[in-house]
Order: sequence, then structure tokens, then C-alpha cells
Amino acid sequence: MMKYAFARLLLGFTLLLSWAAASGQEARPGDVQLAGQPAAGARADAAMAPVQNIYGRSHLSLNGRWSYIIDPYENGFYDYRRQAFDASKSGKGGFYDDRKPKDKGDWVEYDFDRAPTMKVPGDWNSQAEKLQLYEGTVWLRQLFEADPKPGRRYVLYFGAVNYEAHVYLNGKKLGMHRGGFTPFQFDATAALKKGRNVVVVKADNTRHQDAIPTVNTDWWNYGGITRDVLLAELPATWIADYKLQLAKGDARRLQGFVQMAGASPAQKVTVSIPEAGVTFAVQPDAKGRAVIDVPVKPLVYWSPQQPKLYAVEFSGGGDKVLDRIGFRTIETRGQDILLNGKPVFLRGISLHEENPLIPGRLRGQGDMRMLLQWARELNCNFVRLAHYPHSEEMTRLADEMGLMVWAEVPVYWTISWTNPDTLREAGRQLTDMIERDRNRASVVVWSVGNETPIGEARNAFMGSLVRTARGLDDTRLVAAALEIHRRGRDITIEDPLAQLIDLASFNEYAGWYWASNAEMLDFRFDIRLDKPVVVTEFGADALGGYHADADTRWSEEYQDRLYQNQFRMLSGIPGLRGMTPWVLADFRSPRRQHPYFQDFWNRKGLISDDGKKKEAFWTLKKHYDEVEKRYGP
Repeated sequence: MMKYAFARLLLGFTLLLSWAAASGQEARPGDVQLAGQPAAGARADAAMAPVQNIYGRSHLSLNGRWSYIIDPYENGFYDYRRQAFDASKSGKGGFYDDRKPKDKGDWVEYDFDRAPTMKVPGDWNSQAEKLQLYEGTVWLRQLFEADPKPGRRYVLYFGAVNYEAHVYLNGKKLGMHRGGFTPFQFDATAALKKGRNVVVVKADNTRHQDAIPTVNTDWWNYGGITRDVLLAELPATWIADYKLQLAKGDARRLQGFVQMAGASPAQKVTVSIPEAGVTFAVQPDAKGRAVIDVPVKPLVYWSPQQPKLYAVEFSGGGDKVLDRIGFRTIETRGQDILLNGKPVFLRGISLHEENPLIPGRLRGQGDMRMLLQWARELNCNFVRLAHYPHSEEMTRLADEMGLMVWAEVPVYWTISWTNPDTLREAGRQLTDMIERDRNRASVVVWSVGNETPIGEARNAFMGSLVRTARGLDDTRLVAAALEIHRRGRDITIEDPLAQLIDLASFNEYAGWYWASNAEMLDFRFDIRLDKPVVVTEFGADALGGYHADADTRWSEEYQDRLYQNQFRMLSGIPGLRGMTPWVLADFRSPRRQHPYFQDFWNRKGLISDDGKKKEAFWTLKKHYDEVEKRYGP
């Protein structure tokens, strides 16, 4: 009976058009709603709907050294009766007050002024020894000077805080956000002061079974403010969002929309691409939304060989936004992937948002550029940004460097499939990722998850996410990293989700988690789908510098032989059109506990934790060089 009840429950999910009312914006077509409940993307956390291209606005960076207080019992948030201070009648009493003793007899049990500091953006695990394995609450405080102008709107923006963030400005709570990899922002206008301002963040990276991601992952749970913090200034009426891409099925038309917000959203917007000789105007409706659908002369297409980006200007309502946008088409036809109408083989690699040479999350564009340059050295034209949304700067760099991107949300392994709140959270994170990156030409695949187990509840959950992705963007491919199944010596895909997505995309670890280097060649792939096949993971752990024969696990030779054998196995798949082996560089993971070979590192990287390329790096590069000769660039 339970499964039928759940099936009926899932029938209550509908696509809801719901922008945050505070921003004056229309509904978001990707938001999923359970009948009688708030929408999946509805911002009950008080966050504003995202402002597109926040870096293109006038802004003050709040990055730098932030004072921090470790609070494992959350004394700065709850009183001794476990009641939240910010929910009390006065709203006072928490660490967010940043209170100082009034006199020598006053009692205050915290002091940000005397607290240590850490660098933001940056995780806390890598910046203090006592926090290396810490999961819980840390309070962070930053002081800054401001001079707010009358008639302007001010937005406090966070690129990412892992996992739950409560944000206070000058003692006033702006809101709360959950999700460690997507941006969020709050309207700070009312709380902002002329002169000295205090922003305090309660960051909590505690894992939860019903969260996205859940408790069980294979990467380090870095806590803290891990991406940029900005205070952006907007006019009274502003350009809140926009999308501009080539129309699906018609590369001679530009389609998308402009969304105005603020005091007078129904103001004309002009869009211009000077280099292409394109200028046109659109008239938003009373809710500030205007649809774009205009003919255009042939443009220079974005591609890995020629990553052409056009300067695009949106202006209206006293606001002006400049962006750099590439235009290209991506589609499938039978077993082919077509980029700008021509077949392409995705020569890819998977990577985490982590620099193996420096502890912790990536801290800037230099780290990101290094990882993407390593991918370029492999002769890649494609990267899988696993297993969560990476920084907006990463996708912008991929635009610039000519690397196609697989972008993914952390729906990973053991999700609470029957919990409607979990589905709502997954839908919101997927929506946030798509809304942020839908103008990035490099992003060609939206992935709704990784290695999720087949089951009625899971199938409904994942099917809902696929519909959400397609409702938000019909110009890109939708996929997921599926699991394979073995029937004797045959390797098959028996996942009903494969029927809903655009690629026959899957992970397989022949030679490592099952079979050996010698045995793996006895298996064959039997993929009975008329879709392009993309192998999203294969690989083996190898401790950099550890050498033995090709039958000795953990050696570079074993990893290298496995790659050679994988190429032989995969060559038997007629529809093979891409791969993203696991993984570009070694990365940290609490699941990897062998004291010698792992030491809390996943060693499947082609580059070691000291930046040295393992033997398999050169084997993959050679293979990609040969693939390029066969399939073209």
C-alpha cells in the first residue's frame, strides 16, 4: 500500500511558475510543487531570486579575513531551553549581535574582536588544525564600510556557503539558505548603514540524511563560506535576469527573455550585440517579463576550436548589464552528438572543485584555470564538473578556454527518495544551477544525479528532476551518471531513467571494483539504446610514485594498464561518443582510509597530490590524440 500511496503523492507534483514576490519577478518554470505545499524553488528562506551576472554589477567585495568562533553546541543560536534567539520577541541574544560588554561587570561569553581569523572565500577544514574533521556550526564575522545612496537597492550575495547559512547584517536577520554549492542573496537595503557595518554568518556543514547531498558522499565535507561574498548596488528598477541563446532547431533566431524587477518593472529593455550588428528592444509586461524571439544573421559559433564570445549589453529602467555570451547548438541525432550541427566526440575528464596542491576548496581563478589547463593538456574538449555545481567563475573560464561542460547537482547515492522536502530541495538546487549558468555556451549537459539506485520512488524522483531541467532549458542535453548491470559477461543498462534522458551515460569500474586487469577483457558491452553513449566514470587508484607490475593494485602500472584495457573494451560500443574518466587529480575523501595508499585521499587521479602526472595521464592523452584524428576536433 505504501508504494501506491507514494505514487499518488508524486502525482501531486506540478510545474509551478513562482518567482520570489519580494523581487517582483514571475514564477520559475522549473519549480516543483507538492499539492498543498510550498513550491520546490519557493524561497521561504527569504532569499531574493538570483540577480543574473552579479559580477557585472557595481559591487564591493567582502572577501578577506573574517573572524570566527567555533560553536559545536550552537550556544550563539539557541538559549539553554533550545529556543532560537532570533525567533524570540526581541530577536536579540545571539552571537550575531556582536555585543560588547557595557562595563567591566557585564557578562558576554564571546568576542569576535579577539577571535582568530580565516580567509574567505575558503573552507575552515584546511585553515585550522582543530577544524580539519569538524562538522557543525562556525560563526564568521566581517566588518566593512558602506555609503548607501537613496533610491538604490543593495544586495548581499554569497557564491556558496556549506551547508546551511543564517545571515545577519547589523544584528538584523536577512534570511537563511540551505545548499552548499549554489549562490544566494538577500536584500540588504533596509539593514545597511552609512559607515561601519557588521555581517555575521552562522555556517553549519552538518550532514543530514534528507539533505542534498545526503550523509553518504565520496568527497570532503568542506565547511564555511567557500565562494565570494559581495555587496552589490542596483538601481530602483533593475535587470534581474535574462537568457539569450540560439533557438532550438533554428540557429537563425535568438530566443530567451528579460526579467525586470523593482519599482517600475514594465520598462523597455534594449539588447545589443555590437560586433554582430544586432540591436533590438523588448517591452516587459506588468510583471517585468519580456520574451525574446528575433531573427539574426549568421553568428560565429562558439566551439572548443574557436571559443567565440560576444559582448552583449542589456539596458533598461536606468540599469545596464554587460555580459560575454557564446552562441552554439548542441543536440543528439541517433547515436551522434552534434555541436553546431556537426558530430563531436566528447574527449573528457571528471574533476572536483579542489586543488590537490593546496588544502581545501578552490580559492580563486588561478586554481580553476590550472585545473582546466591540465584538462587541455590531456587534449580534452569536455569536462565533467562533479558532483555538484562548481563556481560560476569555472563555467565562465570554460567559456573562455573552449571546454564543453557537464554540470551536475549533488543527487548522489542514498537520497531520501520518499521525502517530498528532499525532492523540493533537489529541484531548487537544480533550478539555481540552471538559472545561474544558462547563458554559458560551455555548458552542454545538465546532469540530475550520479549513481542512484533503481526503485519506484527513485524513478519518480529522478523523472521529476528531468522534467524540471527540460522545463527550464530546452537548448541543452539532460543526462545523469547511471549505474551499469552485469548479466554474465554482458554489461547492460537496465535503468528506466535512461529512457528519459538524452545520453546513455553511465559509470563502470571494470578492473577495479569488479574483475581484474586480466579478467575485464572477458566482458562485453550490450547497450541497446539508440542514443549516444558517454562513459562518465572508469578508473583505478594509484599512489603517485608507487611502481610495480601491472597486476599490483595501487601502482601506477596497474592504473595505466586498466586505462589501456578500458579503451579496448569501450571500442566495442558502436554508439560510444564520449567519456570522462575518473578523475583529473587526486582529491580528499574521508571514505578513503587505507593508511598508506590513501590516507584520506581518493587516488584515482591522473595527477598526484604533489602535481605530478601519473603514467595513465599520458596514456589517456595519447588515446585522445588518436580519437581526434578519427572524429575530428
